[in-house]
Amino acid sequence: MPVRSFEHIGLIVQDLEKVAAFFDLLGFERGETATVGGEWADRVNGLTGTEVEMVFLTAPDGSGAIELSRFISPSNTEAPASLPSNALGLRHLAYRVDGVEELVARLRAAGYDLVRELVNYEDVWLVGYVRGPEGLLIELGERLDA
Repeated sequence: MPVRSFEHIGLIVQDLEKVAAFFDLLGFERGETATVGGEWADRVNGLTGTEVEMVFLTAPDGSGAIELSRFISPSNTEAPASLPSNALGLRHLAYRVDGVEELVARLRAAGYDLVRELVNYEDVWLVGYVRGPEGLLIELGERLDA
């Protein structure tokens, strides 16, 4: 049976509240925070002694769910990295927005900024990357031809 649908993406973070608040600024809807773990979680993720604090966030249209997780156990002391846009692996999440300039202004007021600038791509998109907490890279694009 082939893949049926995209369910969610999981992001492992150190500061669950700070990262969730960033997505609140973007207009995401936040679910209830929960703590999960136990033998079933150990079997799924290949770790021992798993205890995770987590919260689901969804875009206003219900798409693109994000599972933010903070591992209580086993702990990870690795510092988050702000990797460049061309680093190998999953690098950014992209969202279509309305009023991208106003959204960027709101993010700037909260201490976040564009990686470089908003760019008009062929009069179709006004697009730019924002660097969020813990090195998250978020692409925000507004359709100009809609």
